[in-house]
Amino acid sequence: MLTSLSLRLRISLFFIFLALGGVVVTCGAIFIGYRRSIGAEADPTSAFLFSAILSGFGLIALSAGVWLLFDENVAKPIERLAATMRTRAHAGVSIELDIHQARYLGDLAPAAAAVSTQLSQTTLDTAEAIAAETARLAGEKERLTALLTEIPVAMVLISPAHQIVLYDGQAASVLGQIHPPRLNASIFDYLREEELRAAHADLVAQDKEIAFTAHGTEGQLSFDARLKPLGHAPGYMLLIDDAHALITPEAARPLVYDFDLMEHDSERAIEDRPIQSLTYVVFDTETTGLLPHKDEIVQIGAVRVVNGRIVPGEEVDQLVNPGMPIPPASTKVHHVTNDMVADAPSIDIAARDFHKYAGGAVIVAHNAPFDMAFLKRHGKRLGLDWEHPIIDTVLLSAVLFGASETHTLDALCDRLGVTIPPHLRHTALGDAQATAEVLCKMLPMLKSRGYETFVDVIRQTRKHGRLLEDLN
Repeated sequence: MLTSLSLRLRISLFFIFLALGGVVVTCGAIFIGYRRSIGAEADPTSAFLFSAILSGFGLIALSAGVWLLFDENVAKPIERLAATMRTRAHAGVSIELDIHQARYLGDLAPAAAAVSTQLSQTTLDTAEAIAAETARLAGEKERLTALLTEIPVAMVLISPAHQIVLYDGQAASVLGQIHPPRLNASIFDYLREEELRAAHADLVAQDKEIAFTAHGTEGQLSFDARLKPLGHAPGYMLLIDDAHALITPEAARPLVYDFDLMEHDSERAIEDRPIQSLTYVVFDTETTGLLPHKDEIVQIGAVRVVNGRIVPGEEVDQLVNPGMPIPPASTKVHHVTNDMVADAPSIDIAARDFHKYAGGAVIVAHNAPFDMAFLKRHGKRLGLDWEHPIIDTVLLSAVLFGASETHTLDALCDRLGVTIPPHLRHTALGDAQATAEVLCKMLPMLKSRGYETFVDVIRQTRKHGRLLEDLN
């Protein structure tokens, strides 16, 4: 019967019930006080004081009961409905609205479903058009890649802020001898800064190609290179001559790029930068157990997110020798065996490599305090600071979907339409990939809520972290 009433009438019933209940409680308390005062030798005011106290507790209990009804039947369904609509609108997830759950909200849920269906159809039409254009551009990229294959020159496109915007397979192989190249990483992570800045100053002053000898940051590599201006476009190009001579195996020639990075203002403090312009390293670990103060890492998996997109090929999938036996119960979860890690590097090497990989990025993990505890424990011994900004997707989920919801990785993936292949679940790279996909869907949702800068997000996650602690 209640489902046939309008939303306004249902809300008014809460207040009518509260008013009538208050009258009943007050009258009952007065009647009990009156009965206590009949024939009593004590001052009758004590009976009425008792009535007042009884009435007060009764009104508090009544208000709490009405609030629980309102929270369960109105507030929570509205919060879930809003989160679902935001997920469909900004994360591109075609999940159905739970009409039954919002059955006491009158016509609000069906109306929201109608709007969401229309939005989904419009989005689908737009997506089909984008897919066609993307296919055309992919074909052009393949042709460009094929044309570049035989050219014995490696190339890196660099932004005015000296961040890597594009690199090809040859450049990846050359720079990879220092450490693997990454989009939006500083070129000074690879080449000696003073030499490159001097060559760049000549490039700016002369506005023509400059030849120089480049050295790796630790002197482990040297090669002839050229800096080339891009005409009136910002940034410059680094060309490595005779790259084939520097590469032992034959290198594939894919292009990795994001030209939007040319426009990034990397000089601004990270707290003030838009969340979608930041570079994220999303990682996960598998361990010998659940005690960060005594257990050890057996696998590190990570992917990079730049401009709100996962960068293909820039990933970490590293087994780690824990220096101790892996318990069978742990192997049963993550399938990493003692034989698999026997010849793997120690945490000393793996942690240093991962620290370089995460340089200049915001670190993201699901239940980040757990994974970071292992790295920070070894960081003290290895001299690794781990002072990166850190975001926990558990807390992002609480911000977007409410602290009372379930925030496991599986629940979050289900909510956002992310699929983890069963054979990759509870592997470091598989879980990192899933967390990164979840992050990419949540970034536009956070922006739609008005949390546009990094500091906005941090403030909200801290607040919801306290809420989760209170709930637990």
